[in-house]
Amino acid sequence: MPAADLTNATWRKSSRSNGGGNECVEIASLTSGAAVRDSKDPGAGALVLTPCAWDSLRAAVRQVG
Repeated sequence: MPAADLTNATWRKSSRSNGGGNECVEIASLTSGAAVRDSKDPGAGALVLTPCAWDSLRAAVRQVG
């Protein structure tokens, strides 16, 4: 899979992130799925997920609560 161009991605903090600021995940919606990164180290890269993988991750997070 070719690398996703995240240059113009709009990142938002996950509603599941810790309010204390220690566990913050940012998400960007992409036409080809979604990207997830650590807000404390955005330059470290991002995990790019297909729509199916993104749906599976969201379902798993909701199950864990």
